[in-house]
Amino acid sequence: MSDLDRYLQAATRDNTRRSYRAAIEHFEVTWGGFLPATGDSVARYLVAHAGVLSINTLKLRLSALAQWHNSQGFADPTKAPVVRKVFKGIRALHPAQEKQAEPLQLQHLEQVIDGLEQEKQVAMAEDDRPALLRAKRDIALILLGFWRGFRSDELCRLQIEHVQVSAGTGITLYLPRSKSDRENLGKTYQTPALQRLCPVQAYIDWVSEAALVRGPVFRGIDRWGNLSEEGLHANSVIPLLRQALSRAGIAAEQYTSHSLRRGFASWAHQSGWDLKSLMSYVGWKDMKSAMRYIEVNPFQGMARLGEKTRTV
Repeated sequence: MSDLDRYLQAATRDNTRRSYRAAIEHFEVTWGGFLPATGDSVARYLVAHAGVLSINTLKLRLSALAQWHNSQGFADPTKAPVVRKVFKGIRALHPAQEKQAEPLQLQHLEQVIDGLEQEKQVAMAEDDRPALLRAKRDIALILLGFWRGFRSDELCRLQIEHVQVSAGTGITLYLPRSKSDRENLGKTYQTPALQRLCPVQAYIDWVSEAALVRGPVFRGIDRWGNLSEEGLHANSVIPLLRQALSRAGIAAEQYTSHSLRRGFASWAHQSGWDLKSLMSYVGWKDMKSAMRYIEVNPFQGMARLGEKTRTV
């Protein structure tokens, strides 16, 4: 691979690259389209999958087709008026409410951490090192994910070398790149130590138990208690979280890795954080992104109005 190819590849994230490859394969192989494509063929492709694929999936397919044509030096067929008009019609005739992860409420955070703490105590009593490692890892991952509002990919990319921690004070984490860091400038995040449900102490407990000095913070653990050299994959965070919630007696089907981020955002909003402070802490660039994560009680304003009415 030439230096030019390496830099071009580095400009696109791995997940995006995989999604684009799958989208092009779907257009060419599954549907039977030809590349380079015309605006009419792209419009027919959209019509064939309208109401079957979600609007977001169709948008991804269009982005993949646009990227392929641009990278190969062909005119972008997705910009053709017929494509734009068809897509607009699909959005009008197949409206879909965006599905969002259930926010992890504070009481459920307490419940799942209590459950993991109990698993930790049992593992220590039974000298079950694999179970002890998993419990400490999961406690640290869930608490850090919640209080820092991290995405699953951000949690999985954390490196020991990029973390500075002070017991009882706080933790500083550096991510060289993330989804919101489009320019790959890197960003530093900080989280204070807490009296309970503390992510700082949970991190210290996990890293100390696992004797980690470099490399990924969160790793796989096999049945014998051996740690993987590689970090957890972002897709493994959802089953990890759901399994921990289920063992704690919480129905977990609606929870995803975004539940940690949404849970923190909702807690902060309900605790009186102003939107600007919340956006700065989590790293959102625009208000629309922030509002998607905040769980607002639609009856809260009505309840306050009712209280004022009764006092008049």
